[in-house]
Amino acid sequence: MAKVMRKVRTGSVIGTDMNKTAVVELIWKRRHPLYRKQMRRVTKLYLHDPEQQCRIGDLVKIEETRPISKTKHWRLLEILQRKQVAEVQAIELEADITPVMTGEALAQTPSSARLPSGENEEPVIVDEEEASE
Repeated sequence: MAKVMRKVRTGSVIGTDMNKTAVVELIWKRRHPLYRKQMRRVTKLYLHDPEQQCRIGDLVKIEETRPISKTKHWRLLEILQRKQVAEVQAIELEADITPVMTGEALAQTPSSARLPSGENEEPVIVDEEEASE
């Protein structure tokens, strides 16, 4: 295939689970021949990504190439825009999530607040001496 005749497309990466392969989604609109309404068309293309640079959500430019595998006929030209990923740290969870109430605190709470709707379990009652330890 001549270099000047190769198709170049822009799409977003929706999958990178395979080795050296990424899945790109192309979306375009087309007018319905009878009803003249805009229809949204979606195509998935498999592209060759030898260095595995693509991440989900990236905007990439791809080029048509010779068949690399049964479904892979495109290669990565460049990554136009990286998806912004928020840096979130893991929250430490407490091992015991059962509510612990002393006898006085249990007596002060209304009965409707003690039992969530549909549950028959009572909160764990601990003596004040054990709670202070």
